[in-house]
Amino acid sequence: MTTYDFGRHSDDYATYRPGPPASLYERLDALAPIQGTSALDLATGPGTIALELATRGSAVVGVDISEQQIATAHRVAEERGLEDRAKFVIASAENTGLAPGSFDIATAGQCWHWFDSDSAMAETMRVLRPGGVLAVIYHTYLAEHSPVAKDTEELVLEFNPSWTMAGWSGIFSERIDELIRGGFEMIEQFCYHHDEEFSHARWRGRMRTCSGVGSGNLSPPEVQRFDEALTELLRRKYPDPMVVEYRVWCVVVRKPG
Repeated sequence: MTTYDFGRHSDDYATYRPGPPASLYERLDALAPIQGTSALDLATGPGTIALELATRGSAVVGVDISEQQIATAHRVAEERGLEDRAKFVIASAENTGLAPGSFDIATAGQCWHWFDSDSAMAETMRVLRPGGVLAVIYHTYLAEHSPVAKDTEELVLEFNPSWTMAGWSGIFSERIDELIRGGFEMIEQFCYHHDEEFSHARWRGRMRTCSGVGSGNLSPPEVQRFDEALTELLRRKYPDPMVVEYRVWCVVVRKPG
């Protein structure tokens, strides 16, 4: 059984792994204005979404079960001068320990599939104010449309044949009915593509955070060998920099009230 630890490469997460583009926050802001709100970012990692919300005027709490990710989030917040607007706590999405009815917005970026969904929904419902909004966000590279991503996933499977997340479409429509069954009211679902530019070094760093590589069961020497193999693959086949197609998918729901 694979044990995942996303804190193993927390610095790579913060440095190399892209968060959703600015257009995602603009669309969220049109549905639920961010300025002046209190927000909760579930499974915050190194604070990628939390810090973007903070720059747009929200007072944010980010929670994550990884001590390393929370430490990195604190560091990045200080580097960006956002430590007064973004706080970070070691806690799970299913049991945040935060006060009931204390947030206007909750976000969950690239993470809901890791949760006990029923428990996470109940906890999010508990900490949101009546009328509060939950946005479940995915930002996924598309191997079907990007040869470098397809080749890289094939390399991951050479090193880790048990990895099951290759070929993701980036669309998770089952979340919609799941959230409605959990008591939320539908606001909107949206989906669009954008191009993300990567240097070879940035793509390698992004892939070290992959659940099939550095965050999964590969040992540090195996991760090093994977990185060396990916370096050679990129050198042989792809320009530096290169473009990878991504899909943004988001469902926005509301707590009744």
